[in-house]
Amino acid sequence: MTARPELLVTHYVPQRTAAELVETLADALPEGVVRRATRPDETHELIADVEAVVTGDVTPEQLDAAGNLRWIHALSSGVDRYPLDAIESAGVALTNSAGVHAQPIAEHVLCLMLVFERGVNESVRQQARSVWERVEGGELRGKTVGVLGVGAIGTRLAEVCSALGMTVLGTKRDLDDAPDAVDELHPADDHHEVLARSNYVAVTCPLTEETRGLIGAEELRVMRRDAVLVNIGRGEIVDEDALARALQGGRIAGAGLDVFGTEPLPADSPLWDLSNVVVTPHMAGSTPHKVERWADIVAENYAALADGRIEELRNRVV
Repeated sequence: MTARPELLVTHYVPQRTAAELVETLADALPEGVVRRATRPDETHELIADVEAVVTGDVTPEQLDAAGNLRWIHALSSGVDRYPLDAIESAGVALTNSAGVHAQPIAEHVLCLMLVFERGVNESVRQQARSVWERVEGGELRGKTVGVLGVGAIGTRLAEVCSALGMTVLGTKRDLDDAPDAVDELHPADDHHEVLARSNYVAVTCPLTEETRGLIGAEELRVMRRDAVLVNIGRGEIVDEDALARALQGGRIAGAGLDVFGTEPLPADSPLWDLSNVVVTPHMAGSTPHKVERWADIVAENYAALADGRIEELRNRVV
């Protein structure tokens, strides 16, 4: 390396996670370059001098205070809550953690699919009432899954589903890079074709202006009546009111939901009480391996920054 840029882990990273991350980065980066903020005022003060930031968020005010900042790393895959225009205007690079959560999220989607396919949701409700009633389970093998957004997460999900003998349909903006596990890849705006043919639909795309409200009443009408929708992307991608009506009316068979427009999901949401809905508390990406995977990306990108190779930053978004 030709330089020793300072890197700040901000207060937006939960304290326990931040402590583990700082310790892991200390083994991967030059001695003394990692700084940590535990309070908002510390972030505002320290960001003025550092060249790199690892964070869960950033504000325009913090960007204004950052005189030397060249690179921000987001610990999430989605960056919809970041002020992208302000970051770009400041001439700062932004990278994300795409790929870090691909394995646990793929397993979580598979779990939700199996809950419906094997009737586990029905059995759990019966157990709560001490009812012994046989449930006839199905098989995922031979079924079709539609993956809306074949990025890092969607690709890993496609691999898992393909290994089980499922047919995988997918949507992607760039059709030149088609994963082998996807049997048919469609343009992003051709999602109705995928919806109409899929037994399971997995929403794995990021939240953008193009994907906000992507699944609404019209899309739910296109889906098969025996289809199950699984959303691990962002809550705003799915119209929750339209989804609740479709589930109440038997328009689709069920939904496995990990993300919601308002989190925690409000107590008065009808989604809590529907027998054909499984709710998980935005936990699909949880894994004991996230810190080491974050550190791998940060260390690689730190080396590029220090060597003046900022155009080679991995997972660059801005």
